Amino acid sequence: MNELNSIKAPTPMLRETKKGSVRKHIITLLVRNELGVLARIATLIAGKGYNIEGLSVGETHEKGLSRMTIEVIGDDVVIDQVVKQLRKLIDTIKVRDLTDTPHIERELALIKIHTSTPRARDEVLRITEIFRGRIVDVSQSTYTVEITGTEDKINAFLELVKPFGIMEMARTGKVALKREMANTEEDASWK
Repeated sequence: MNELNSIKAPTPMLRETKKGSVRKHIITLLVRNELGVLARIATLIAGKGYNIEGLSVGETHEKGLSRMTIEVIGDDVVIDQVVKQLRKLIDTIKVRDLTDTPHIERELALIKIHTSTPRARDEVLRITEIFRGRIVDVSQSTYTVEITGTEDKINAFLELVKPFGIMEMARTGKVALKREMANTEEDASWK
């Protein structure tokens, strides 16, 4: 049984908003879908000494544009500088730090769980249903579960199924969009 020992624990977010606090930031970008754009953005962030904790990139409904969601832990002042520098990149259309903005974020995880006994299969199925997940693959000794939600939801699910044995796992990283308010005007935080 090959159990993962490094299940990502929830990273505490500092609730204070004073400049200089270190916390998790969710940065979203609208970029041209062209060769080298991702590399330039990653290099810019790494150049400031920060590791990208999570990254998700995909096409949008607009041809030739991709949306990136980047999760990075850092100092508010430096992250603000990074956002300003990202706005200057030629292939960047829009940039927003969603950290202090009402937003929706989701993540997808595929988890292969050891289920060699009838009791294990029943219990993993029950936990999956409670978390509104889906079993997407079955073998004689494993279930592969698809679960979507917040980082906390996925981490809670992982803690409950961990005793059965997690064989493999893949997580997408977060995708995020700004939550729209009833009275919408173009937000100044976009480029």
